[in-house]
Amino acid sequence: MTPLSSSSSQSYVKDPRNDGVEIYVNGEFFSRDEAKVSIFDAGFVLGDGVWEGLRLINGKLLAIDEHIDRIFEGARSIQLDIGFDKAGLVDEIWKCLRHNKMEDGVHIRMMISRGRKSTPNQDPRFIVGGATIVIVAEWKQPNPELKAKGLKLMTSTIRCSTPDVFDLRLNSHSRLNFIQALIQAINMGADEALMLDDRGFVASCNSTNFFIIRGDELWTSDGMTCFNGITRKKAIKVWKEAGLTVREAPFTLAEVYSADEAFCTGTLGGITPVATIDGRPIGTGKPGPKTARMNDLYQAYIQG
Repeated sequence: MTPLSSSSSQSYVKDPRNDGVEIYVNGEFFSRDEAKVSIFDAGFVLGDGVWEGLRLINGKLLAIDEHIDRIFEGARSIQLDIGFDKAGLVDEIWKCLRHNKMEDGVHIRMMISRGRKSTPNQDPRFIVGGATIVIVAEWKQPNPELKAKGLKLMTSTIRCSTPDVFDLRLNSHSRLNFIQALIQAINMGADEALMLDDRGFVASCNSTNFFIIRGDELWTSDGMTCFNGITRKKAIKVWKEAGLTVREAPFTLAEVYSADEAFCTGTLGGITPVATIDGRPIGTGKPGPKTARMNDLYQAYIQG
């Protein structure tokens, strides 16, 4: 099996079982080629919706309560009626997993839009019917080659937005600014973009959250302009529980360049080491022992 998009932080190992996976669309199941939503769907027309990425490990949905809380918080913030309560939405996820006979090693993308509109415009009052819910469950394992060599990051000129412009705690379908940042990075030969906040401090990457290690201290942003990452929270938690120091505060690129190690966090990849930033090696330029320790702590958490 070979990894797809092997230089991406979101790369994964191809699994032929996914060819037969059926996609959940509003309670029904369709083959990959037949799963469709209307061209008048608010998610297609404007990116008007919220989404969640989840993992199924050893028969358990990892941090499911936190994921469900997050998608309901996002839906409430844009006044989107999901049409289920929290327990009911979890039941729909399990319905999809049982339908596809899945028990382990699965990544799930759940997408909820405001629903079909009578005409393609911005006004939410033109919605016809209820929300559109799509659940895509696939067997996915992170790319081991990427974890072995580490990511190459490039600092983008595209900034992370502040809450008064667009609150990144909202897991919205709208991702154009992050796609722009990623395109910049790809064009410069990097794997992912490192993004700054409006003040010039380090915020996050275009699809993951970002950490550095200096000594035994774990540093991450103050959280004002980064993703509301559940894996980010778990990384902070397990490091503290190991009796080590976590610093959640603004820091600069100069402090990043002189860090001992760096890594990114995300639902699929978990802990992914960073090797270089802007062409500069971080530490030795290879995944380091403290990132490996973080990965061990995180793996113990998800297996437990």
